[in-house]
Amino acid sequence: MSVNLPVEAYEVSLVSHGGSQFWLERTTSGKELVVSGADDSTLAAFDGRQEGEVFRAEASPENARALRGTLPWLKPRLWGLETSAGTGDRLGLCTPGHARAFDAVGGVNPVFAQQSTREMGRTHRTPRNVLDDATWGTFEAGWTGGVGADADHQKTEESLSECAEAGFVFYTIDPGDGMDMDAHEADDEATVRRKAAGLDFSSVDTTLEDLASRYVGTSIDLESGRLVLDEESVYRAIAKAGPAITRGVELIRHVDSLGVEREYEFAIDETDKPTTAVEHAIIVSELNRLGVDIVSFAPRWVGQFEKGVEYIGSREALRADFRQHAELARALGPYKLSLHSGSDKFSIYPAFAEETRGVCHLKTAGTSWVEALRVVARHDPALLREVLALSLESFEENRHSYHLSCDPTRIPANPADGQMDQLITDLDSRQVMHVGYGAVLEQFGDRIKDILRANEEELYGVIRDHFVAHLEPFARH
Repeated sequence: MSVNLPVEAYEVSLVSHGGSQFWLERTTSGKELVVSGADDSTLAAFDGRQEGEVFRAEASPENARALRGTLPWLKPRLWGLETSAGTGDRLGLCTPGHARAFDAVGGVNPVFAQQSTREMGRTHRTPRNVLDDATWGTFEAGWTGGVGADADHQKTEESLSECAEAGFVFYTIDPGDGMDMDAHEADDEATVRRKAAGLDFSSVDTTLEDLASRYVGTSIDLESGRLVLDEESVYRAIAKAGPAITRGVELIRHVDSLGVEREYEFAIDETDKPTTAVEHAIIVSELNRLGVDIVSFAPRWVGQFEKGVEYIGSREALRADFRQHAELARALGPYKLSLHSGSDKFSIYPAFAEETRGVCHLKTAGTSWVEALRVVARHDPALLREVLALSLESFEENRHSYHLSCDPTRIPANPADGQMDQLITDLDSRQVMHVGYGAVLEQFGDRIKDILRANEEELYGVIRDHFVAHLEPFARH
């Protein structure tokens, strides 16, 4: 490919396809797609202008869609059972850094576009915004190894339709709100049976009696021994997970009706109590009975998976939990196991990758946002102090729906400039800023993004290094 690129070009973005050359350039007003050697039929998909021997087009949503249709590796694809990792980006600026990490490590497949409807609401983004930002970042980085797109933690038909229209292909179905924690904790069997008897399973073509007859007294041969589904554990699993099964199937059937390319993750991780082996077995067996083929399952693991910090709990107990659920996934599937709230849990990645034998998915979300604040700290410490102050002021509202153990009272009241980077590392301040992204971007989003754009190479380096540490244990498997 012989193209003399100007200094404004991102050299690594240069690719050749169908006899044409495509690259990205910096301009005073943003970034532009440049195309050379393309015929009229190729250029017709883009909104742009001819300038001499090249065609130029703004990095707009319309042109992002056209680029996905032109360069096949930018169109989201299914990863199936291959090892994969999601890199949620609340800023829409971090994908080039993510791509550099995947390129450096190798062996792990990226899902750059990943955001939940909850996070989209807090950042005032749409599914198209998320996908388009990931597309431009992938193109800028020169990544041609394929990409996924995860409609994360989906709870409503409306949001699923929006994600499908945008072009997402991986749907994380989250009916976890229906999980009955009282059934998990109830001491007497009568309460559990009463709860189970009160459920309606007509929408999934079964009854409590049918469920009991299907599972009570059965067993599953696992590599480490036989899992017996005794009567009490079956009724408890039905009472606890029954509503989640019926709601999850409703959401899956809705996506099926849209006729889009798709694969499903079934997620019940955002609950207060761990998922038992019997719950796992019954949920997946019922999905199988109904013809639902999941590509991954996200249980609630033992211990605490808090935002932006290391795993809290017994690593030995967690490895045993990984092992049992992985054996179930191989016996009932195969399908991947998914590690949610997975960012910054460096001590447990090797065990997860080993026990799943690499048939797994790692999901991160806010760690890119909080790591990006390091760049802000270095270039405008006064702004980071404002970010921290607003995060503290809005903390009680921000913390809803997140598991956190931070103590805001331990954060320095007036940190010096030289302390700001360390505050992004320390647990208390890191978690407070981690969950403060909605309020912070509402008030300071333009100022933060201006700094990050002006120092984008530094940003990409910070993100790359952080994600290399996340991905390396998975690449070995």
